[in-house]
Amino acid sequence: MDDPQLTKGQSGLLQAALFGECPVCGSRTLFAGWVRFAPRCRACGQDFTAYNVGDGPAAFLILVIGALVSAFAVVLQVQASPPFWVHILLWVPLTFVLVILSLRVSKAAMLIHEARAEVREGRIDTSGEDRP
Repeated sequence: MDDPQLTKGQSGLLQAALFGECPVCGSRTLFAGWVRFAPRCRACGQDFTAYNVGDGPAAFLILVIGALVSAFAVVLQVQASPPFWVHILLWVPLTFVLVILSLRVSKAAMLIHEARAEVREGRIDTSGEDRP
C-alpha cells in the first residue's frame, strides 16, 4: 500500500524503522545507541527531540510478547511437563531478548510515523468561545 506522506526516495515505514532512517532525509542517523535516539540527524539536522515517543512501544511489546511467551510456556508445560527451572532458563532470557530486539524497531516506527503525520502537541481552539 502506498503511503501518501512519503516523498520520492523515502523508504516505507517498516524498512525505515528497521534501518533507523531519518524521517526527513532517509539517512541512517536516527539512533545514537541501541535504543537511544540521536538528538538530531547528522545529515540534515532534523531535531529528533521534538518527537515524544514515550513508553508506548515498550508497554505494547511487553504485553504482546508476554502473552506469546506465556502461551508457549503453557503449551510446553502441558506437552512435556519440564521442571520449573527449565521454564526460568528458557522463557526469561527469551522474553528479554525479544523485547530488546523489537524495542528499537517499534520506537523508530513510532517516531517516523509521528514525523510523517506531522503530529504536534494538542491545543484547545478558543477562537469560537463566544458563539452560541
